[in-house]
Amino acid sequence: MIQDQKVLVVGCTGQVAAPLAKALVAENEVWGVARFRNRAVREDLEAAGVHCEVADLAEPDLGSLPEDFSYVLNFSVARTGSWPRDLDVNAGSVGFVMEHCQRARGFLHCSTTGVYQPRAQHVFTEDDPLGDNHRPWEPVLPFLSTYSISKIASEAAARYGCRRWKLPTVIGRLGVPYGDNGGWPSLHLDMIAAGTPIAVHPDRPNRFNPLHEDDIAATLPALLDAAAVPATVLNWAGPPSSIEEWCARLGEQIGIEPQFAETTETIAGVPVDTTRLAALVGSHDWTALADGLARMVAARRPELLRPAS
Repeated sequence: MIQDQKVLVVGCTGQVAAPLAKALVAENEVWGVARFRNRAVREDLEAAGVHCEVADLAEPDLGSLPEDFSYVLNFSVARTGSWPRDLDVNAGSVGFVMEHCQRARGFLHCSTTGVYQPRAQHVFTEDDPLGDNHRPWEPVLPFLSTYSISKIASEAAARYGCRRWKLPTVIGRLGVPYGDNGGWPSLHLDMIAAGTPIAVHPDRPNRFNPLHEDDIAATLPALLDAAAVPATVLNWAGPPSSIEEWCARLGEQIGIEPQFAETTETIAGVPVDTTRLAALVGSHDWTALADGLARMVAARRPELLRPAS
């Protein structure tokens, strides 16, 4: 556990960062930075005890923030489809934040397994080539067209800042995060309930590594312990699964069989090797997929749950 530390969570309103900030605040002084366009999210964080500061990371002004943070967790992300904005937020702001917090004990930069160059049915290690993984989505989800490249750029910014300010850094390439606060499986749940076919790539099964929000919080201390100069890079992901598997489990829980539609206009599977992570966290008791999904359904769409027999 992280205890009695001063922690800055950048992009604290996001799906992953918000529950993590609330988990940390029980034992730490936690500050959060975001635009806070959703007033309810800010009120929820403040009610939990998070100090909230408004900042637009495309043009960051961090003058109102302290400089004595023990740890900085960067979860900021822009997915607008605008190259200038997404590069400024996803990459440029990393430098501003690292410079401001250069005295920190450790810096976590949250990247994505979506930075890997697509390769059918390959299990990616941290040393595999990077590439434009999200390009196939451009015709149907144009706001994602900048995602892979700008996240690769953000890793480069974090690597530079780590060396420039000798700030111990770890870059975690996040798998498929999910939990009570949402995630890709939650979107699939809504589609199954609506009878909408779920896009899957023809290179089936569409394998990924889901990671429950509880496991994100539980493995965080090990990641921060691995922060170093130069930066440590690792796949931050749970046990392997697939879109087909988690949708089937969701379908069983709500009594609706999922429908699939094969198309190349979607991301192909990105299964990753988690050997480096396992060496850090040891015998961590991962949240079972069935349990995590059941909790997610109960939290987000309880009306869909089948009555107990």
